[in-house]
Amino acid sequence: MKNNINHSVCQWCFNDTSLEDFLITIKELGVNAIDLIGPKDWPLLAKHGIHCAMCNGAEISLEQGWNNPEYHNQLIKNYTELIPKVAEAGYTNLICFSGNCNGIDAETGMQNCVDGLSKIIPLAEKHNVVLQMELFNQIDHPDYMCDSSDWGVALCKKLNSPNFKLLFDIYHMQIQEGDIIRTIQKNHQYFGHYHTAGVPGRNEINYTQELNYTAIMKAILATGFTGYVAQEFIPLSKNKIQSLRESFLICDV
Repeated sequence: MKNNINHSVCQWCFNDTSLEDFLITIKELGVNAIDLIGPKDWPLLAKHGIHCAMCNGAEISLEQGWNNPEYHNQLIKNYTELIPKVAEAGYTNLICFSGNCNGIDAETGMQNCVDGLSKIIPLAEKHNVVLQMELFNQIDHPDYMCDSSDWGVALCKKLNSPNFKLLFDIYHMQIQEGDIIRTIQKNHQYFGHYHTAGVPGRNEINYTQELNYTAIMKAILATGFTGYVAQEFIPLSKNKIQSLRESFLICDV
């Protein structure tokens, strides 16, 4: 592969294969990174020379996040403990979530996120760890607060730190707002990581779905992006690894 794009993959989409077998497989495909792996499995990644492009393990849940002060004490504790471990393991990115609205309006929820995240961002800056809040759509994740690029970018601007960015999930944002390439061109400085999947259905990113991933990857590359793009589709094909191989090649512009 050309590897102009740094490739990664979310193992949960292939969880009928053991993590160790999956690491061996992606390495054979020429890919040296994986997403959404927590501390207990980092030694296994090190054994196989695989980088964790997006760490997890500090969040409470997708629904219980930074927009609700009720969860701040636990979140601050979790992230304060994990941020130094991420850095010590040689990783950079750590996922976080806004949480569901549960009656909290968008403006109040954003300020709650600012109030909570501001308490851990200095530690992230000290350890060169980037906190990345994922964008979701309202179909798959009803009531999730960080459901638009505009809301997420506004939060980034309020926090004003290079150590807080957005995980721009192309699948979610195509469903929620569309206009993917223009959004990337306009806001790329706030996007620290990308996820893929086909629309509709969250399946293969080939000709069976509506997004032109080759064009999207070229647009991402044109912004000067040097982070990771992770496959996060659920394969329909019986040959799941062949689907994964094809997806890496589609994105390998």
